[in-house]
Amino acid sequence: MIEIKNIHKSFGNSEVLKGIDLNIEKGEIVVIIGSSGTGKSTLLRCINFLENADKGSISIGGVSVNTQRHSRAEVRELRKKTGFVFQNYALFAHMTAKQNIAEGLITVRGWKKQQAYDKALQILKNIGLADKADSYPIALSGGQQQRVGIGRAMALSPDLLLFDEPTSALDPEWVGEVLALMKNLAQDHQTMLVVTHEMQFAKEVADRVIFMAEGNIVEQGKPEDIFNHPQDERLKRFLRKVGTL
Repeated sequence: MIEIKNIHKSFGNSEVLKGIDLNIEKGEIVVIIGSSGTGKSTLLRCINFLENADKGSISIGGVSVNTQRHSRAEVRELRKKTGFVFQNYALFAHMTAKQNIAEGLITVRGWKKQQAYDKALQILKNIGLADKADSYPIALSGGQQQRVGIGRAMALSPDLLLFDEPTSALDPEWVGEVLALMKNLAQDHQTMLVVTHEMQFAKEVADRVIFMAEGNIVEQGKPEDIFNHPQDERLKRFLRKVGTL
């Protein structure tokens, strides 16, 4: 069980998150949709403490952290429970695909280098990139880089995988391969919280869809309810804007 309670976050005078409460069950795939600037990515970054929320608490896999009173050790333990997939890949340019995936196992888990490399090679095989193990990011397509990014997040066997618009930086021809990998993870019952503009992915894969607006969770439910029977006027306007209503 993942519990996010009363998360608030402001940047200067701008209140971006206004008291977010969210529970996610083990194996659940939750997709967050909404217009740009509504706090979706900020919420993900606060969950992983890439941003420090001003108020609230986060509990993942038995580790609970108060955002106002916490130690570095507590944040480190919480981060071990999560994997983060960035929209711009965020791979280490000086490392090969294999090294990028193995790095967290070595530095976070304390694995021996060869053990980590063996695990990385298995992951690369699973994501269809075994032949790219010794390639550097510059030699990979955008889709391949993002798949390596997902592989890196998977390596730590996290309780929760966080995806921050994982296809938004991709050329259209590479989007499908990344979404296919995410669908495979969903079939394996990997718990995921996904911010995306890919409405079809949300319809097909999500157990629950959350619509955010103005720093709040406005409406949530099963995909068929959100997309076919929206209640809130802001959600209706958003769905018309993206062409799904």
